[in-house]
Amino acid sequence: MRGRHMIRAHLFYLVGGLVFLVGCSQGSEESIPAAVSDGVHAESWREGRMLAGKEAYESACAGCHDAGEGDAPALGDREAWSGRSDLWTAVLSGHATAGYLDMPEKGGHGELSDDDVSAAVEYMLQKTFPERPRD
Repeated sequence: MRGRHMIRAHLFYLVGGLVFLVGCSQGSEESIPAAVSDGVHAESWREGRMLAGKEAYESACAGCHDAGEGDAPALGDREAWSGRSDLWTAVLSGHATAGYLDMPEKGGHGELSDDDVSAAVEYMLQKTFPERPRD
C-alpha cells in the first residue's frame, strides 16, 4: 500500500513540474513586454533593457558621463570610448560595478543593482556606437 502512495506522489510532482515548465517556456523573450518604473512598456526585451539602462544612466551616471567629467568618457564621444577594452560590455560592466581608476563602485550609487549598472553600460555603448552589434 505504501509503495502505491509513493508512486502517486512522485507522479503528481513529475506532472506538476512538467506543467510548470511548459507554462513558463511558452513565448519568446522578444514577446515579453518589459515594464519600466515610470509605467512605460517596451515592445521587446532589448527595448526594455535600453529603457532600464537609460533610467539608471540618468539617475546615476549622467553627472559625470554627460560632460566627460574626471576622465569619464562622455556619452556619444566615440573617440573617448574607442580606447576602452575590446571585451566591451563584460569588462566595462565589471569596472562600473566594482569601480575603476577614478570612478567609484557603481558610480557612487551603491543602491543600484549589478544588473542596473550593466544596463547603463549597455545603454551608453548603444548610444555611442549604434551600428555596433550587441553582445
